[in-house]
Amino acid sequence: MESLTVGRATLTWLNGGVNHLDGGAMFGVVPKALWSKKYPCNDKNQIELRTDPILLELDGKRYLIDSGMGNGKLTDKQLRNFGVTEQSSLETSLQVLGLSTSDVDAVLMTHLHFDHACGLTKWQDNALTAVFPDTPIYVNQTEWEEMRNPNIRSVNTYWKDNWQPIENQFISFEQQITIADGLEMIHTGGHSDGHSILLFKDTEDMFIHMADLMPTHAHQNKLWALAYDDYPVTSVHEKQKWMEYGLEHNAWYTFYHDAYYRALKFDKDGNVQGHIERKRYHYPEK
Repeated sequence: MESLTVGRATLTWLNGGVNHLDGGAMFGVVPKALWSKKYPCNDKNQIELRTDPILLELDGKRYLIDSGMGNGKLTDKQLRNFGVTEQSSLETSLQVLGLSTSDVDAVLMTHLHFDHACGLTKWQDNALTAVFPDTPIYVNQTEWEEMRNPNIRSVNTYWKDNWQPIENQFISFEQQITIADGLEMIHTGGHSDGHSILLFKDTEDMFIHMADLMPTHAHQNKLWALAYDDYPVTSVHEKQKWMEYGLEHNAWYTFYHDAYYRALKFDKDGNVQGHIERKRYHYPEK
């Protein structure tokens, strides 16, 4: 598993599964002739996307950034439609590190779309139960409200199975919340109305987890917004804001969905000056 140390923080990418979505949907109005030069697609026009949670170890605490695709949470039809070729082996990933789900002190949810939230619950003895029992789950208040009351567009991605069994574990916040010294969750909106990013600062060291404002390295261009974005103009403005901030402060940018890079660092002109590549090897399921 790949790791990155940023100041006092250590990030380790776990296995949350992989799916394949339409490249046109992932790059919105950007022509294929442009986006396909930066991110490859298969003969069905689908691109490979990871759904890998990040274990963040900081000052003796362990936080999980999003929860993966889950295992056994999708129907056969959903597995086909979403191009899922590998389900999550999150608990196995933790075991490799000598840990279990009980060692996670908090889960930090950037948003609650199914590909980020399915790993919060699992089937056990014909009932859905918490993957992280008694563990606080942080999410923006707007996102939490829409999760429970989805609209006609979002009902297909906010699933009751991912929140009802663990409703009492959620802790919501409005615009910003301090999780630990130097670690903030910040509401941005854009991809969803309640979407959040994570910002960590330790003197001169910094990482920004842009979540689905910049799901892959190929989305670096501030104008390349997803067709999945509920508020694409907000996505563009927020991406511009946080790209400018990160470039000014020499930040690492970390990814949940990228199939090729775990993290990138850019110079002030936006050119790559550091990267963590994703190793390609087989993850055992379960």
